[in-house]
Amino acid sequence: MSYETYERWRDQPEVGYPRLSVVIPAYNEKDRIVPTIGAFAAHLAATDLSWELIVADDGSMDETVTLVRMLDHANVRVLPTVENGGKGHAVRRGVEAARGGLILFADADCSTPVDELGRLIAAIESGADLAIGSRNEIGASVQHRSGFRRILTFGLQQLVRFGLGIPIKDTQCGFKLFSADAARNLFEAQTVRGFSFDLELLFLAARRGMRIAEVPVRWYDAPGSKVDAKREVVRFVQSIARIRWNALSGVYADA
Repeated sequence: MSYETYERWRDQPEVGYPRLSVVIPAYNEKDRIVPTIGAFAAHLAATDLSWELIVADDGSMDETVTLVRMLDHANVRVLPTVENGGKGHAVRRGVEAARGGLILFADADCSTPVDELGRLIAAIESGADLAIGSRNEIGASVQHRSGFRRILTFGLQQLVRFGLGIPIKDTQCGFKLFSADAARNLFEAQTVRGFSFDLELLFLAARRGMRIAEVPVRWYDAPGSKVDAKREVVRFVQSIARIRWNALSGVYADA
């Protein structure tokens, strides 16, 4: 890591359009948000990328927003809101504010380490419109995921294959990179605001003929997850039904 590079990024706003925007949705992440920002800064300071980081708050009731503001970094922005609108809604707000030619959505828990980013960028540079981290591709490494979660994940992915016809092995990994054009095309059509928003984006990407690269990544089951598995399974199934209905009823305007 070059400390001089980090200082410059910390103190001097990027002029024009950075190469990369990192969007992190956050809900009550006071214990993790500063270390996560630090992990991105440490990794990206060792590259030649110009970049910005956007924390898209989702109505946090703790000190998440205050802590990000206290950092006072020139290229870190926080988007506060009083509404808990859902993870998909938060990511969309971040994407709408992003200025980068590439836009990364990354979970606040850093379950996928930031140093996996280079593989996703390489996939975009090779012609993909979006590159998604995958825990199920050959070459992926998954640690500390319980047997229950493995069975649950397998079952949900079968629902995706049969319900939406998406040949993606892992739709829900929270580490996805988009070209700016692809991101805006997809998020403008988004209707799912919650945890399963990824399903809709990937369905739309496939429907619109975008090239999707599924990239094997390392993934750790970080403690402190705020996901209620039983509730989200119900919402997951509801989202599949909603997406299918939207497609049949003409809600999605194909590009």
